[in-house]
Amino acid sequence: MLLMLLWAWQAPEITTFSYLILFGLLASLIADIIQMFPQDRMLYTIGALFISHLLYTLYFVNPLTLSFYWPLMVILLVVGVAMALLLWNRLEDMCWPVVTYLFITLLMVWAAAEGYITQTNDMSFSQLIGSILLLIASTIWLTDRYRTPFRAANAVIAVCYFLGHFMVVRALHI
Repeated sequence: MLLMLLWAWQAPEITTFSYLILFGLLASLIADIIQMFPQDRMLYTIGALFISHLLYTLYFVNPLTLSFYWPLMVILLVVGVAMALLLWNRLEDMCWPVVTYLFITLLMVWAAAEGYITQTNDMSFSQLIGSILLLIASTIWLTDRYRTPFRAANAVIAVCYFLGHFMVVRALHI
């Protein structure tokens, strides 16, 4: 993640909104560090990831002219409700933080997808793929953590998480 942060810093043109990606990567790095602690600090991890995805969302929304492509909204709403229902009984006191984190992640995917629909170019495609990969990593992480653990979860989460951030940072270089 440090290399990704350094690569983002080396973007050809760093604008005010590019700093949102840099700070989002920094928040993700903080979330990764929090997860390394031996104590269970899930609320802080989700909070840092929430901030990261919020900053990414703000970056994706910046050049956006809203078109409200409704099939996309329906699909993301179904995914969000399905995940919330799948995890709700197992979340205990983490219900609302996890649902809020899922909401901002789905909002991030929606903003990236709307950007791709309105401006079909390499940058918006990279943002869309990156946000979808981050959504996949988040859903697998939460499912593994709260519902059904499985052996390959850490590998799948790591690949989706790294590639998702890679694609978002790649958009800075296009």
